[in-house]
Amino acid sequence: MSWFKKIFKKEEKETLDKGLEKSSQGFFENISQAVVGKSVVDEEVLDDLEDVLIASDVGAETTIKIIKKIEARVAKDKYTNVSQLNEILKEEISNLLLDNPHAQTGNIDESKKPYVIMVVGVNGVGKTTTIGKLAHQFKSDGKNVVLGAADTFRAAAVDQLVIWSERVGVPIVKQNMGSDPASVAFDTVQSAVAQNADVVIIDTAGRLHNKVNLMNELTKIKRVMQKVLPDAPHEVLLVLDGSTGQNAFEQAKQFTAATEVTALAITKLDGTAKGGVVIGISDQFKIPVKYIGVGEKMTDLQLFNGTEFVDSFFRKRN
Repeated sequence: MSWFKKIFKKEEKETLDKGLEKSSQGFFENISQAVVGKSVVDEEVLDDLEDVLIASDVGAETTIKIIKKIEARVAKDKYTNVSQLNEILKEEISNLLLDNPHAQTGNIDESKKPYVIMVVGVNGVGKTTTIGKLAHQFKSDGKNVVLGAADTFRAAAVDQLVIWSERVGVPIVKQNMGSDPASVAFDTVQSAVAQNADVVIIDTAGRLHNKVNLMNELTKIKRVMQKVLPDAPHEVLLVLDGSTGQNAFEQAKQFTAATEVTALAITKLDGTAKGGVVIGISDQFKIPVKYIGVGEKMTDLQLFNGTEFVDSFFRKRN
């Protein structure tokens, strides 16, 4: 897949800079400590840099990959000044992200109508809020959106989605608590087709207590939706809480084992110093990071742009 080239508006870039401020600040402070008193990038500096990357939740495997790239450059150049380290690191992380798949052209494939998004993720990661923000963005783009409340195991989940549907001004399909989630998904897609909707966003239960049950449930939801639209869902969006660091990796492992995840949304990056998790998850799972959450406003769920992300992550703070 090609790198997604979205032209960032000034206010979007400012929001991204601000949202990654804690991650960036902590990262640079740790790097500064790692190279203090050093003039060249030697084995000790690389060991310290490895610790910094792991502490930033880049993940062990991705960290090793980055360190090996830098080692190769240092060996080739023979003499690398520590003042060059930030730029080398920025280049290698950019190259790493470029090697990974990314969303191609925007939010949805408009040749699919309605475009069905099934949203998965554990409770508490910002799943319902992400759905609400997506609905707002789609509606702002002039699209007709229908929500489906298929997380029928928690009354609060349905109630929260109803609040978002009212706030955004889009219809929602729901049933009583304890209803069959696949039945809700079927009704939602059927209703969307009848309304000639452009986008369907279906919430699902966020439970990880039993991977087999999760797999069976998600497979059933897909199968039932396909009775209405044979190629649905067109996207399975996994929502991860970036502030949980390594827990986000574990959740990604569980859900990618349970169903075919096609895109990722990584939320709550503005309140944490763990922004490096985006780099590691993108690299390890080879699934496009499509959205990142960098604030609480409706517009603060941004389409991920790797170039802009790395630029903001490496932006020097006063």
